[in-house]
Amino acid sequence: MANQSDNSEPSTDGMASWFPTAYTILFALIIIVAALTWIIPAGQYDRAMNDEVGREIAVPGTYQTVDANPQGFIEVMLAPVAGFYNPDSYAANAIDVALFVLLLGGFLGVVNATKSIDTGIQTAMGRMKGREIWIIPILMSLFALGGTTYGMAEETLAFYALLIPVVIAAGFDALTGIAIILIGAGIGTLGSTINPFATVIASNAAGIPFTEGLALRLFILIGGLAISIAYVMRYASRVKADPTRSVVATQREAHRQIFLGDADAEFLEPKLTGTQKLVLLLFFATFAVMIWGVSSQGWWMARMGALFFGMAIVVGLVARMGEKKLTSAFVEGAKDLLGVALVIGLARGIVVIMEQGLIADTILNSAADTLGGLSEIAFINLMLWIEIGMSFLVPSSSGLAVLSMPILAPLGDFASVSRDLVVTAYQSASGLVNLITPTSAVVIGGLAIGRVSFDRWLMFIWPLLLILTLFVMAALSVAVIL
Repeated sequence: MANQSDNSEPSTDGMASWFPTAYTILFALIIIVAALTWIIPAGQYDRAMNDEVGREIAVPGTYQTVDANPQGFIEVMLAPVAGFYNPDSYAANAIDVALFVLLLGGFLGVVNATKSIDTGIQTAMGRMKGREIWIIPILMSLFALGGTTYGMAEETLAFYALLIPVVIAAGFDALTGIAIILIGAGIGTLGSTINPFATVIASNAAGIPFTEGLALRLFILIGGLAISIAYVMRYASRVKADPTRSVVATQREAHRQIFLGDADAEFLEPKLTGTQKLVLLLFFATFAVMIWGVSSQGWWMARMGALFFGMAIVVGLVARMGEKKLTSAFVEGAKDLLGVALVIGLARGIVVIMEQGLIADTILNSAADTLGGLSEIAFINLMLWIEIGMSFLVPSSSGLAVLSMPILAPLGDFASVSRDLVVTAYQSASGLVNLITPTSAVVIGGLAIGRVSFDRWLMFIWPLLLILTLFVMAALSVAVIL
């Protein structure tokens, strides 16, 4: 692989340079919601325990206005803190989720420090020599597995510099390498099954077990992945047969110079060591144990966090890292997901302001009045498009879950649509938008590393995005009928 010391830091796309970050957007929403508490009438529903949901839910037809409680400057400043825990009662809000995220990040940091995942991918690619086209379904499936299990997103940025040179040397283009990673992981997130950053958090906010709706999400995952693999393979085959048909054909030589240097690189197939094989086994076993614990033992954030913390230590011992290297890898991994933890707190702060300002039920009542007359099919598809719109403002799947689910999920009770379908609509919308949104560091960062402009990416992906949107709408429509 050519030395890429020059321009090793990828430049940001023009759209990313002026578009505000998720943190700014969320804090701005806190301010906006606080302002709305001075405008929107305060109101509340009566609530009653629902045995199916396992929590109190709003009773339709019981909405009534109450005395206003507008939120001021102090409440706005306290909102990010209150998003984690109640500063008066010290009751937990999102602090358990945030801590779990940091512990998970530490675990991933330790695993990545062993190079087990990197080497595993390189091994798979080496064995495909002469059958390079099959790299696409294999790697897209692996990235989708990461997306559907633990929300693999920012972690993928490390793989672009590894994969793109291999793909170019195989006769494809840089965009193919980007598509394998970005669409693969993105489809996994779109069809999240046990993703703690999407499905688990959203289900928690909706008041349901994350295992509800698993069959539909698995269908969307498999169907969406099959569609995406076929789309990328068709494009890659066309490019290999005729390089001029590449969306980035004008950059072909520049890309070969950047990623391969003056001569085509010879890629030696690395071999997984016994230790790395054991680490990979432990990696997948950890998620299997998490599924077992949550589904049958009543585990939640604390015990899941303890599991990842303990397995990080086990992986470190197996890899014979030593205390200093293990600690450093864990801290670095946790640091990588610190932004996610902060986003969770900020997003929850918006809900806190709405609840304290007593406008959440008013908004719920207005939405119920608007959607009440819709059929179940119209309702669930409108939910999808509402979440699509919100996803552009809040690209974080976890942040969007905490923000939207407490408000939108109860609407399903009024429309005879199960809450798990609302959760599925949310995560599908988030997955679709995060394939193209310029507010996402994953999209912008991946394109920057691959030296592909945002407009070229849009030209490539828009047909696939249309197909996936229609597929998701059809799946939700059929599911709401059954």
